Amino acid sequence: MRWALVKVSLAVTTMVVVAFAVPLGLVIREMARDRAFSNAEREAAAVAPALSITTDRDQLERVVASAGADAGMAVHLPAGDGQEALELGRRRAADEDIAAVRKLGRASTTGVPGGSTLLQPVALSTGKIAVVEVYVPESDVTNGVGTAWAVLAAVGVALILGSVAVADRLGVRMVRPARRLVEGAHDLGEGRLGARVPEEGPSELRLAAVAFNSMADQVVQLLANERELAADLSHRLRTPLTVLRLNTASLGEGPAADQTRTAVEQLEREVDTIIRTAREAKPQTAAAGPGAGCDAAEVVRERMAFWSALAEDEGRKWRVAGADRPVRIPVARADLAAALDALLGNVFRHTAEGTAFAVDVHNGEDAVIVLVSDAGPGIADPETAMARGRGSGSDGSTGLGLDIVRRLAESTGGDVRIGSSVLGGTEVRIWIQLDGRAPGGSGHRQIRRRRPGRLAAVYNRSRSR
Repeated sequence: MRWALVKVSLAVTTMVVVAFAVPLGLVIREMARDRAFSNAEREAAAVAPALSITTDRDQLERVVASAGADAGMAVHLPAGDGQEALELGRRRAADEDIAAVRKLGRASTTGVPGGSTLLQPVALSTGKIAVVEVYVPESDVTNGVGTAWAVLAAVGVALILGSVAVADRLGVRMVRPARRLVEGAHDLGEGRLGARVPEEGPSELRLAAVAFNSMADQVVQLLANERELAADLSHRLRTPLTVLRLNTASLGEGPAADQTRTAVEQLEREVDTIIRTAREAKPQTAAAGPGAGCDAAEVVRERMAFWSALAEDEGRKWRVAGADRPVRIPVARADLAAALDALLGNVFRHTAEGTAFAVDVHNGEDAVIVLVSDAGPGIADPETAMARGRGSGSDGSTGLGLDIVRRLAESTGGDVRIGSSVLGGTEVRIWIQLDGRAPGGSGHRQIRRRRPGRLAAVYNRSRSR
């Protein structure tokens, strides 16, 4: 907007300056020409009285000399009464031009080398017509024109620069509030809920700033209400969890009882985490700092130890590969555990008892791949399954499990893909980026282009087994 105003002002001022300066320059040139020929007419008029009295050469030479223009004046006397034609001074005009003036009895101008001449007819006492020729150099015709044009050009440039400066200041006055509005919207989108915009500038932008600040206040209020609602709903789960925990105490000993007590304890921890997160004033939008993260192999071993007991009860074969050595990733331990539980829970929920499953971890130079595959019937529409909130349509399916996995991968700049596994069922591939690429946008496309050869080879070998 700022440069648009400057360009408009530059164009308009330039057109105005040209519209006035060009005609004014032509008028100045014409005025200089008229001034030069007026002086020539006065010089010719100074000689006319003497011509009407005498035609003596010596007297006429003294008159021409007294006029002060002897170098640029000539007098042409016609022949008559036994007197030859007489010419005083240097003649520049052609014979035909002098004859035409003498015949018409009217003054005229004609061009000659280096300038122009004024031919002025004068009546003699004998009735003959003499012609006074006054030379007007080109320098006299253009005297002062160049200076006047230079002054006009300087004034025009000053007007243009002044208008551009004024337009630039006006543009800054308009652009600065708009830029602050953009920065405020960006800060609010980044999760900085305290971002507000100064209500200043033109009236339209002031109204926009007022509307933005009002919207930001409403967003903060709505988020506060949502946090309180989530905390209240989560707190209501504590009562049935307390009952479950008390009931597990009466289950006695055994793998099933231990597994049930572990699940209830984990559920209590998850509910406490949800309540604390919901009560926090700041949204959890910041990326993990340096040194944050977890050992993916350790988390995989821990969660598989939990699910293996249920797998044995249902007669499922399972395997874990690539989790025998540390694999560091920039993801919180609880987030990775929640993602693995969501995927493994889907395997147990949506496949028949006895269906095999596997978890593979592939470590590369700049990325880590976690594969969760099964031998079930597969997913007919992977895109719909990845959409948030669209479950499979069966009881207990909300569609949020895969969304948890997707958000975990995208928080590192990676992605999630659903395909067919080597076991014959579904394969969910979690691509976790290690080089700190910013989440979102076109990050996952760049990741695929930069996939390291060694990791791709390992990944392909795992699919061919």
